[in-house]
Amino acid sequence: MPPLDDIPKRRSGKSTPGWLMTSVAPFGENQEDAFDQGLVDLGLGDCRLIRVEGAMLPIGFEAVQPNDLPMGSLVECHIAIATAEDRGIGSAGVAWASAETPEGDQCAIVSTLATDLDYEETESLLKRNLQRRLASRDLEVTAFDVAVDEVTAAQGHHGVAMAALIMPDSLNIGMGSRGRVRGPPTKAAEDTDGSFGSKAPAGPVRSSGTRAADSGMDFSL
Repeated sequence: MPPLDDIPKRRSGKSTPGWLMTSVAPFGENQEDAFDQGLVDLGLGDCRLIRVEGAMLPIGFEAVQPNDLPMGSLVECHIAIATAEDRGIGSAGVAWASAETPEGDQCAIVSTLATDLDYEETESLLKRNLQRRLASRDLEVTAFDVAVDEVTAAQGHHGVAMAALIMPDSLNIGMGSRGRVRGPPTKAAEDTDGSFGSKAPAGPVRSSGTRAADSGMDFSL
């Protein structure tokens, strides 16, 4: 299975680095306290955050190892936040996939999820969401990564589980590389058996890193 750097990509402009991280904080005095503890453990405690929505990542997204961020940094992140209290549980996850369009263009998408379920159920739902995002855009996955964490709040305390895709260098608004305008997908969004063919990753991945898709992997859930 080749590393992500060995997979050919067509990129326009410079790359946009990013990485996955998770954290838990089970002993907060309140939700705000637990949230702040989680940010510190996530490496974002000294940053100014811009929380972004949507599935598409910047053209040229590149997975890298986590880096320390300077105090006061303005950071874009896709983040999932699950809260719990009094021995309740919560799970948060984030996943990205590098993909290719039918025209041969390279792109990447992201999915986040927060639940009051355990780790395994949340991971399964997150993968399903990522499958649907790939299928609805007619994208073929070439590499992926998934990170999920679970918290059990201490008795009489609040807890938080957080998962984030952190992109510290993506905020050159209006100046970044952009891809072509695409028409509606030409393939069905879902196979009749619901498996989505080879468009979705499978297999638990808890730590940060990258997996390259290959023909020997089963992408069905």
